[in-house]
Amino acid sequence: MDQKVSPDKAPFSSRQTEVLSAVLDLMVEEGDRFSMASVARRASCSKETLYKWFGDRDGLLTATVRWQAAKVAMPPLPEAKLTRAAFAAALGAFAVNWLKVLTGDVSVALNRLAIAHAGSGGSDLGRIVLENGPFEMARRLEPVFVAGRDAGLVEFDKVETAFRSFFGLVVADTQTRALLGDTSRPKQTEIRGWAARAVDQFLQLYGTAPRHAAKPN
Repeated sequence: MDQKVSPDKAPFSSRQTEVLSAVLDLMVEEGDRFSMASVARRASCSKETLYKWFGDRDGLLTATVRWQAAKVAMPPLPEAKLTRAAFAAALGAFAVNWLKVLTGDVSVALNRLAIAHAGSGGSDLGRIVLENGPFEMARRLEPVFVAGRDAGLVEFDKVETAFRSFFGLVVADTQTRALLGDTSRPKQTEIRGWAARAVDQFLQLYGTAPRHAAKPN
């Protein structure tokens, strides 16, 4: 039997992901005006089950946003000595996944709603998206940045500074354009190109010079 879902716990069961998928569909169709009853109808489950799994409506929203954010997968770093190529590849793969999710209709709808409701009271969707979107991406990338610094590949004083730079280079104006009504969506080749350029620019900003062995006299 599925137990109540903790917002910080993953993964969700297959049945729970069906519910979360229904929530995302409803948000794209009608914003966040949906009720627990409409989710129950769309997902063919009872309201009692929703309350048991997610606690309340904000708990359901939090779980939905976390599930959406979880689609941004972080490739594992090699267990052997971290090289510049492996570090760049990990950042690039993350950037590609991130851009694919961010430029999708679901993320655009979520971010539009979060902005519309920020500071307006009621459902705290803005806080939920901020905490489980950009802040969550920063938490995931922190060990990668630290590993790169420990390996002597990059230099920075604060991880937060490095993340802000990486965020700006990867996301650039893609979110802004989508939020302002640009209905075009980038092709996969464009996303890979953007990600590669962002990683290259990041390494130009924070990368260290390759270390060479001293030549014998």
